[in-house]
Amino acid sequence: MTTKELLLREIEQLSEEELEALFALVREFLEQKGNDENVGFLERLGEITIDGPEDFAENFDLYLSGEKSLDAALR
Repeated sequence: MTTKELLLREIEQLSEEELEALFALVREFLEQKGNDENVGFLERLGEITIDGPEDFAENFDLYLSGEKSLDAALR
């Protein structure tokens, strides 16, 4: 049985309210999929943000080894 057939089988068991919620999820998925196809890898990397102490990049190795604590640095 194909994935499409399995989905249709499950969809047939849903109430009208559940179908509306599923439809909203499907539309959101398709919109996101369409947007993702136009975004390149480097653009996605550029959107990544890291919330950390001011010296995080400079002392990354110390935070990684545990010599410096993120909890103490963020206070």
